Parts: sequence; structure tokens; C-alpha cells
Amino acid sequence: MANTFTQCYFHIVFSPKSREALIQKTWKDELEKYVTGIVQANGHKMMAIYCMPDHVHILIGYNVNQLIPKLVEQIKTSSNAWIKEKKLSRYRFEWQKGYGAFTHSKGNVETVINYILTQEAHHKKKNFREEYLKFLKDYGIEYKEEYVFEFFDDVNPHG
Repeated sequence: MANTFTQCYFHIVFSPKSREALIQKTWKDELEKYVTGIVQANGHKMMAIYCMPDHVHILIGYNVNQLIPKLVEQIKTSSNAWIKEKKLSRYRFEWQKGYGAFTHSKGNVETVINYILTQEAHHKKKNFREEYLKFLKDYGIEYKEEYVFEFFDDVNPHG
């Protein structure tokens, strides 16, 4: 539509089923490139992506012509099939239901990019459960414990 301008940034977070540490360092870069292709093919701009063994962070410049749930569904469905086709995981791989999507202002983009790209250092101090619940609290999102990701305290995210 003529004379319509938007600028939106979404920080998207999701995890393998049961938050298992299945994303291996040997193929995480390939997965990041694959997901970047999906994001860009849908008209969004990939700003940052980082795959930890047990979760993924993505920051996109959002194309308002596609709903976030449809984009996340496409990322999960397509990458899940790709992981299985390439036989990248020795174990059954599935993405967990649900995700987090948090908006940011342009002035905050560099901070979020730095946060995403320094995930390994960040998670030496705080696990994914603590991180995710802090997001929900910081954004004022009310939630019921039973609807938040399945978290297991004995998962080693550095495995």
C-alpha cells in the first residue's frame, strides 16, 4: 500500500522438545544459515541468530505482511524436516510447542544483537529457564506455569 511505512523488530525464542540439548556445535552454523534463509525468503530481515544446544534466539526486522505465528511455524516445520533429512541429530528431533516473541525499538536493536551473539557467555551465569522467565517478567507477560516450556534442571546446555 502506498505511503505505508513500518519498522518492527521481533526477538523470537524457541526450544527443542522437552528443552533437550540436541543442537550440536558441529551443525549449529548450518542450522543458523538454514533458518536465515527461511526468514529472508519470507521478506523479513535477519538481524541476529544464535543456536544454543537447548534453544534458539532470533532477532528479525519484521515484515508486517506475515503473522509471527505463521513465520515461527514455517521455521520450525521446515528446519525440523531439514534436520531429519540431513540426519544431523542422533536422537529424535522435534521443536517444542510454543515460542516467545518480544518487540524491541530501533534504539535497542544493537543491545539485543549483542545479547543474542553472546549467548554462550550469558548462559555460564544463567540457565535458559531463568532467562526465559525473566523475559516474561520484564515484558509484564502473565503466564501459567503449566503453559511455559517444559524445563528440566538437569539438562546440560553445553553438551
